[in-house]
Amino acid sequence: MEQKSGKLAISIILAAGIALGGFFPGYYYYKSKLDNNTVTVKGLAEMDVTANLAIWKLKFTVTGNNLAAAQKEISAQTDKVYAFLKQQQFSDAEIDAGRIDTNDLMANPYRNNEPSSPRFILSRVVTVKSTDVHKVEQSLPKTNDLIAQGIIFDNSSYDLVSYLFTGLNDIKPQMLEEATKNARSAALEFAKSSGSKVGKIRRANQGVFSILPREQGGNSVEWQQIDKTVRVVSTIEYWLD
Repeated sequence: MEQKSGKLAISIILAAGIALGGFFPGYYYYKSKLDNNTVTVKGLAEMDVTANLAIWKLKFTVTGNNLAAAQKEISAQTDKVYAFLKQQQFSDAEIDAGRIDTNDLMANPYRNNEPSSPRFILSRVVTVKSTDVHKVEQSLPKTNDLIAQGIIFDNSSYDLVSYLFTGLNDIKPQMLEEATKNARSAALEFAKSSGSKVGKIRRANQGVFSILPREQGGNSVEWQQIDKTVRVVSTIEYWLD
């Protein structure tokens, strides 16, 4: 009796194994066919925006052999820069004068030993941060007045202005909605040509937001332009019915 029961149990186990062996390949085949019944499309959204923050750095230098005299001169030039910026209607809160950097050429082992070369080079950066980007743009060419007063600007940075757009989070929802609509339109066109219907979203990737210069050319730089274009490309996968 026990021998018959053992054989019966073994038969049941073998039958269950065969059944499961047939079920799992069939299930995964069905699932793979279901997974293939999708379409992946991209949706583009663009929006023109205007910079809402300008950062303008004015770096000027003074040279001399007498450190005290050079410090006095750079302080006087700082006052002239401040006066100029006040004339352009910038407030005290928008203007910030950095520290005075001092370079003693005698401490440089590779210094120029020409007797006529000045020993000290003093430099300072006055930074303007303003939400009135057009006022900054209009003030840039007027710095010639400061040059006429003997102020020597660093050629690489005296007119360095960064125009920034800081409102990206405010426009993200609207742009993602537009990108999703455009992606669905593309999916509908695909479904139409294949005799299918577009179902629900299976998965979505919002993509990366990029801020680009409005006027694009060979040397276009985004932060140098007030007018910009924000772009996002979303990738969305839809079920097909």
